[in-house]
Amino acid sequence: MKNNGNRFRAISRRTLIRSAGVSLALPLLNGMAPAAQTDGAKAGVPRRMFAICNNLGLLPGDFFPANAGRNYVPSPYLKLLAEHRENFTVFSGVSHPNVDGGHPSDISFLTAAPHPASSSFRNTISLDQYIAERIGIQTRFPSLTLAVNTGFRSLSWSGSGVAIPPEQSAASVFRQMFMQGTPQEVDAKIAELDTGRSILDTVAGQVRRLEQSVGSDDRARLDQYFTSVRDLESRLQASRGWERKPKPVVKVAEPQDLPNPSLYMAKVAQMYGLVRLAFETDSTRAVTLMLDSVSSPVLQLRGATINDGYHNLSHHGKSEDKLSQLRLIDTWHMRLLADLFKGLQGVRENGETLLDRTMVLYGSNLGDANAHSTTNMPTLLAGGGFKHAGHLSFNRGQNYPLPNLFVSMLQRMGIETDRFASATGTMTGLEMKAS
Repeated sequence: MKNNGNRFRAISRRTLIRSAGVSLALPLLNGMAPAAQTDGAKAGVPRRMFAICNNLGLLPGDFFPANAGRNYVPSPYLKLLAEHRENFTVFSGVSHPNVDGGHPSDISFLTAAPHPASSSFRNTISLDQYIAERIGIQTRFPSLTLAVNTGFRSLSWSGSGVAIPPEQSAASVFRQMFMQGTPQEVDAKIAELDTGRSILDTVAGQVRRLEQSVGSDDRARLDQYFTSVRDLESRLQASRGWERKPKPVVKVAEPQDLPNPSLYMAKVAQMYGLVRLAFETDSTRAVTLMLDSVSSPVLQLRGATINDGYHNLSHHGKSEDKLSQLRLIDTWHMRLLADLFKGLQGVRENGETLLDRTMVLYGSNLGDANAHSTTNMPTLLAGGGFKHAGHLSFNRGQNYPLPNLFVSMLQRMGIETDRFASATGTMTGLEMKAS
């Protein structure tokens, strides 16, 4: 790390500033990673984003169409989405530049941070959290981070590269969104929020001493970082206001949690239903869902017989028996996705369907789980107010950067930016409808 003539000492990556029981982790400074910039979002039509990653992917030959354009011939899997054909675009020949490493690449699905299997890897902000930082105060929940059959594995990562633990209990998520607490519980929650509102005031002395001990570049980064902490405090204050507002009432029973991980598809269906309710009530506008297929056992599927673990089946070695079982599993994924689209289309909001207002990103970090390939990622974007283009086909040898799609999605959310991660611009061939 350059230090302008050794005037300033190097700062440990684990350095904290502490006071009165409060600990505040520092951002990465020189030799670490750049601080994230903040941005604003344009007001207007509520736009929403739901990102889903199945970390064992889909059989490529059954997912990708053979020809490109609006008049593509649907593949076996896309035939299951035929009713919604005009409302989605499928992409081939796309990937995250320099994201490799096989299974570990799922943590880079929404960040595009390179080399996730490296011992020196540090993640960056995920697409949903980039959105939440800018418009999260407009809803009760800045974002929702969900998962099926995972532990702490998450698609959502903070601006400082920390994983946001996912919620796996459908019942718990439902209660948080729709069950009003007692007055005492509300007061207790507000007290918790008040405790976190004065972090920088509490550590102000140490902040000033730290700023005096670093170079000008790091002072600028610290200033950005502390500004973002102040922004977090503002969002905490906004959350305080939400606590006294009545929660929405829905005519849906609280879901019952399914503890058996073999009931994977039933769990997925529960989460899809919760996300529709969250968007229908405008409880949040950014949701992620990690479908941890790697950690899922032998699945119980209605009307089908599966006799091997999901992960083992993905390493099929072209065995016809394993391939046939994988096709049954993939078919269920497509059917549930079709049900999600239908549910979103069935809700109207100011003259548009909820699908018109919601970008549903479905895909995988693996283009071919059998080969642990992270190129040619199966990717589909539905709804969201785009002029959907059928099948956008790019070079499968020299892939087009998938982060360009993320930039288009951010702009559709009303966030003024022309970059995210390794993006080189917006997604070629995908246009927005007039707002």
